[in-house]
Amino acid sequence: MATTATIYHNPRCSTSRNTLKVLQEAGLEPTVVKYLETPPSRDGLRKLLDDAGLVPSQAIRRKESLFGELNLADASEDELLDAMVAHPILIERPIVVTDKGTVLARPVEKVREIL
Repeated sequence: MATTATIYHNPRCSTSRNTLKVLQEAGLEPTVVKYLETPPSRDGLRKLLDDAGLVPSQAIRRKESLFGELNLADASEDELLDAMVAHPILIERPIVVTDKGTVLARPVEKVREIL
């Protein structure tokens, strides 16, 4: 069982809220990072994605209107990472880090892999 957890959380997102609930029901009191208020640095986001085995194109919110407004459909991975740092609303959520690993908890059940 994991002993520590951090969730990159958007309280307005039901998936993020449900993932937080799973962590709490597992007996964890996770550190909650409201990433829209306190976004990760470029290096910090790169590390989160690397640790989760993801590239930016796998962790960007394509349905977010800003994705289209910024013409990101043909952007490189580095350009997507830059856009996610500049506009944290583009970061898919929630990302959860425990002492057993890092996942993008979509669907919510993915978080159980690192509990």
